[in-house]
Amino acid sequence: MDSKTFSMKLWPPSQSTRLMLVERMTKNLSTPSVLSRKYGLLSKEEAEEDAKQIEVVAFASASQHFEKEPDGDGSSAVQLYAKESSKLMLDVIRRGPRTKEDGNFIESERVRVSHETVFDISGGRRAFIDAKEAEELLKPLRDLHNKFTKICFSNTSFGLDSAHVAEPILSSLRDQLTEIDLSDFIAGRPETEALEVMTIFSSALEGSNLRYLNLSNNALGEKGVRAFAGLLKLQHNLEELYLMNDGISEEAARAVCELIPSTDRLRVLHFHNNMTGDEGAVAISELVKHSPLLEDFRCSSARVGSEGGVALAEALGSCTSLKKLDLRDNMFGVESGIALSKVLPRFSDLTEIYLSYLNLEDEGSLALANALTESVPSLEVLEMAGNDITAEAAPALAACVAAKQFLTKLNLAENELKDEGAILIAKALEEGHGQLNEVDLSTNSIRRAGARCLAQAVVSKPGFKLLNINGNFISDEGVDEVKEVFENSSCVLGPLDDNDPEGEDYDEEAEEGDDDEGELESKLMGLEIKQEE
Repeated sequence: MDSKTFSMKLWPPSQSTRLMLVERMTKNLSTPSVLSRKYGLLSKEEAEEDAKQIEVVAFASASQHFEKEPDGDGSSAVQLYAKESSKLMLDVIRRGPRTKEDGNFIESERVRVSHETVFDISGGRRAFIDAKEAEELLKPLRDLHNKFTKICFSNTSFGLDSAHVAEPILSSLRDQLTEIDLSDFIAGRPETEALEVMTIFSSALEGSNLRYLNLSNNALGEKGVRAFAGLLKLQHNLEELYLMNDGISEEAARAVCELIPSTDRLRVLHFHNNMTGDEGAVAISELVKHSPLLEDFRCSSARVGSEGGVALAEALGSCTSLKKLDLRDNMFGVESGIALSKVLPRFSDLTEIYLSYLNLEDEGSLALANALTESVPSLEVLEMAGNDITAEAAPALAACVAAKQFLTKLNLAENELKDEGAILIAKALEEGHGQLNEVDLSTNSIRRAGARCLAQAVVSKPGFKLLNINGNFISDEGVDEVKEVFENSSCVLGPLDDNDPEGEDYDEEAEEGDDDEGELESKLMGLEIKQEE
């Protein structure tokens, strides 16, 4: 079982940590310095407002980074959080105290209208808006002749005063709106105020007939989900629903299922980065089971174990239109992998599947590889990193890869494929695969022979962009050989700064074995990749 699953994650930081950072930035921004003598000193009030906005922007940037790297412990997100905060503080200091005109300019920059149907105030810097600012920002919505069908209030934090300004405006529009994005619209607000704001928005929008609803990044929990009860309970035609990074626990998941009356038309359902757990996944599986048109399902980084994984897999069997499936960074285990392999043949339109960090091991990975080999003809993205896959499962994986001629990306990083597995994968990639642009077999205990074969297999692919074989045990001679293969396209070879030429298990026997790599390569390259019956 992958130890990563149980490592303590550093992201997201606690609310107290975020408030402490705001206090520290407020003090720095309002304290006289060499720069303040040049650009002007901010008042404590203005410094506090800027500090709040800086923290929210930095937090959002780091959270987006963490969503793209869900398998990490969050350390890189913390670094980005600090770096972005420092950068934005310097920008504020150089800007100096704001005039009223400056403020008006900033607010006008936030509003974006597209083709007269989309009203979007998510542009510009992250902002906490008061009633006066809300009046100015939302002015276009008061036009009796507006044709807006989509509103996006993301990146703008509403308090009670600004929510009360928005309430009658939204009520007047609810019959014409079909798409609503309220992601991250209560950032930095105390829980009591945030829940009241959500209730106000829900009440104002109650009766809207929506196809798209995004409530992500609001730390909803069960209380937040139920605060939106008025809006959710009348949605019979939803096609896209996003509840990412919302603290969706078992109770919150059950509340979602209880409140939404129908998902017959649902095509996109995203539950990334929640604390759903097994029982929550069982609840979500009921939602999935009644979503026959589902095309894009994401339940990554949701703390789902074997029981929940099996429930989700079985429910997905009803979704024969599935095109994209992302279940990364959960604790599924072998049993869930086998359960999923039994329904994969039903997804004839599947193009992307993300199964990294699921503790699948060889048994679960073999079942999935064999199922994929015989089905899913148009697969473009295959990710199975961090699953403790050894060379024993490599023939089945190679057969799967060989059969998927439309692959654009293959990620098998952080496994134990070693040279035996790497050479078989390389052989599978040799023929065809004209659309392939990225292969990742980093951290697989690969040595000289495996690295050379992988390089030779992809170097001539038209449009190929990246081969990542970092974090392996490639000898210095092997590194030179790989670099020589990419002599005319060096940008295609990823960095090798984490490569360990000696390897963690380096000894005399390993050194002698390195001399025999040519013989190993020769034997393995002669093997036929056979699809298992």
